[in-house]
Amino acid sequence: MCRIGFGAGEARTLAKDVQRRESAPPQEVDLVVLGSGAGGLTAALTAALAGLRVVVVEHAPVIGGTTARSSGTVWIPDNSYLRAEGVTGDRARAESYLAALVGNRGAPAIWQAFLDKGPAMLAELGAEAGIGFRPYMTAPDYRQDHPGAAPGGRALEPLAFDGRTLGDDFARLARPLPELMLFGGMMITRGEALELLRADRSPRAFFLGLRLVARYLRDRLRYPRGTRLVLGNALVARLLKALKDRGVPVLTEAKARNLLKDGGRFWGVELDIKGASRQISARRGVVLAGGGFPASPQWRAAQLPAPVPDHTPAFPGCDGTTLDLARGVGAVLGPRGLDNGLWFPSSLATRADGTTAVYPHIVLDRAKPGLIAVNQAGQRFTNEAVSYHEFVRAMYRAHGDSPAIPAWLICDRDFIRRYGLGLIRPRTPWLGGYVKRGYLKQGASLAALAEQIGVPAPALAATVARFNGFAAKGVDVDFDKGGNPYDRSNGDPAVQPNPCLGPIARPPFYAVAVLPTPLGTSRGLSADEHARVLTVAGEPIPGLYVCGNDMQSAFGGEYPGAGGQLGQAMTFGWIAAHHAAAQ
Repeated sequence: MCRIGFGAGEARTLAKDVQRRESAPPQEVDLVVLGSGAGGLTAALTAALAGLRVVVVEHAPVIGGTTARSSGTVWIPDNSYLRAEGVTGDRARAESYLAALVGNRGAPAIWQAFLDKGPAMLAELGAEAGIGFRPYMTAPDYRQDHPGAAPGGRALEPLAFDGRTLGDDFARLARPLPELMLFGGMMITRGEALELLRADRSPRAFFLGLRLVARYLRDRLRYPRGTRLVLGNALVARLLKALKDRGVPVLTEAKARNLLKDGGRFWGVELDIKGASRQISARRGVVLAGGGFPASPQWRAAQLPAPVPDHTPAFPGCDGTTLDLARGVGAVLGPRGLDNGLWFPSSLATRADGTTAVYPHIVLDRAKPGLIAVNQAGQRFTNEAVSYHEFVRAMYRAHGDSPAIPAWLICDRDFIRRYGLGLIRPRTPWLGGYVKRGYLKQGASLAALAEQIGVPAPALAATVARFNGFAAKGVDVDFDKGGNPYDRSNGDPAVQPNPCLGPIARPPFYAVAVLPTPLGTSRGLSADEHARVLTVAGEPIPGLYVCGNDMQSAFGGEYPGAGGQLGQAMTFGWIAAHHAAAQ
């Protein structure tokens, strides 16, 4: 793939340079980073800014891990973007919020370090490497029932990025989930998606769609997908470009086989690079940033609750191998949490190539008016508008009393026309294909739908009738759907008095099954506030650092707001690199 502005000869030379860098990794550096998600790339970039020689090692053939297929949102309280909006005093409120949310499930020293260093991380990467964001002022924290929860601004959205500037490395950037792109390769932000829903009645939305599609069509003349990158793809690409500009190699298809130790200190790694054994020494240490274990069936079976999920939307390379390496040299996992997972409710479908699509139901359907979730008894079991993490937790809690795994999302045809449902986009004119594939269940009446999904017809009819009564009054007496700012932020503001409540009234009726799927994991290696890996005795292991989901969650497995995972990952990657640089 040729970068714009390069002739064919220059492109071939660049490709050979990339190939040569990968086939001949450096023999000695200051810091080795294992993993190429946001945490690992932040650690590497921070170390490079501090003057260290760094190499990033990724065992997959592409760069970015789960970050590349995520929203890319970063949750950092008291950030400079928030202060620029005129919001002050957020540090104290965030401390109250995390103290109430985490309780005794996480060490205060760790989340205090996150609060202390997160804003500094953003400031340094922004000023020194152009890693920029914009505050999502309308994204409230997830747990509005705790003191100090913010109405918005702690969640930061990465700026769009032009993938063409990566040159040949654009081909090495991991792709988003295909189901989250339009036309097979066009990325849009959540805000753009909401605006495009109005394209038939808003000139501004129409011309936005026209610009985005025109750019995408131009891209497809030369590239296999769109080069306008947003969300997690933009965050990874921007970090990768900053590393390229500083000459930091990112090795792919390089598997770490052993951590090398001498005199009690870890000084490097032994790699298998496409079948060849190599050693890289690291004078300052090694950072583990492998993304936890959501993609490992064995780790899931040992660590996650029953029924154990069979699927994950996480990157396949997040398989616990870095955790295995660390445990083999004396590192220990942190304490077992409530469920050790960070969750999405996801629906499953079979793609044309036979692979399984895992579609996360994040904010686009569950909170909208005219949808309920029921268990296998045909009864509601939670507020459908809660965060994805808390929704899955509710599924597990309810499952012990009456099976709620899978749960069914129930709506009518008008709902799908307005808001879509899972894989089905709004205004989809014909749903027969989804019904034929088994993804969507359809009934001409509620009784017929109940038969399709195997729930008692009288119970489902009673549940819908009760919910419709709540919709008429605007108050959900049972679960308070739409009763807080987070719920309402994901509803439909055109629906009043409650943007999350609407009737399920006009046949045909539809249902989609959702299952618990880990987007990440919260149990990881025990570490201190300097991101140093600890032994069973609580002593730091010299030269061994950790960040991201390889590290025990700073929040004790709780999910404070959009970007809670990436905020932690980048902050502790930054902390690890600065500690290593000071040695």
